[in-house]
Amino acid sequence: MRRISIDALNGSPEEVFRLTELLGSGGVAALPTDTHYALAADPLRADGVARVFAAKGRDDGKPLPVLFGLRPQLDRLGVQERAEKLDRYFEIWPAPLTAVFRIREPIPASRGHRTVAVRLPAESRVRRLLEAVGPLTGTSANRSGGVALDDPDAVEALFGESLDVLVDGGRSPGGEPSTIVDATTDPPTLLRAGAFPWPMK
Repeated sequence: MRRISIDALNGSPEEVFRLTELLGSGGVAALPTDTHYALAADPLRADGVARVFAAKGRDDGKPLPVLFGLRPQLDRLGVQERAEKLDRYFEIWPAPLTAVFRIREPIPASRGHRTVAVRLPAESRVRRLLEAVGPLTGTSANRSGGVALDDPDAVEALFGESLDVLVDGGRSPGGEPSTIVDATTDPPTLLRAGAFPWPMK
């Protein structure tokens, strides 16, 4: 496993290219978010997604959430929602709010479902990385049933052998996980209460 600071990574086009190539070939990384550290793989790569589940010690068929950095990346995921609906969420994002949207067809991260849960994270360094690398899975860094980790040293100790890269952003904020809402319903349905207050005012 290789460990690199997020600032050094964002500051080097060569390192960004190296990480992009790694993830594009089924690699797995850990990176900080606006809540906890996440296990990151290309959501369109079945082998990378499988490695994430193996690292967590479970494969219960549940979809993996996806982090993204730019609105056009939703097209790559196949998101199919009205522009007005997306606009509403982009008025809130970046924030610790995960929204479930419809997609054209299942992708590896959606585990057979025609929906995907996406989030534009509030952490600016992470957004910058995602803007360059593309959307990545964002499931919390923990073993199945364990506590989500916010300390990169703890992430390395627990997942070192399962990771290709640990993107070190220092200790992440921790606390509550992101709030999750099902945006395919009208009004949206709260699936998990979390760091973002819901319902929206």
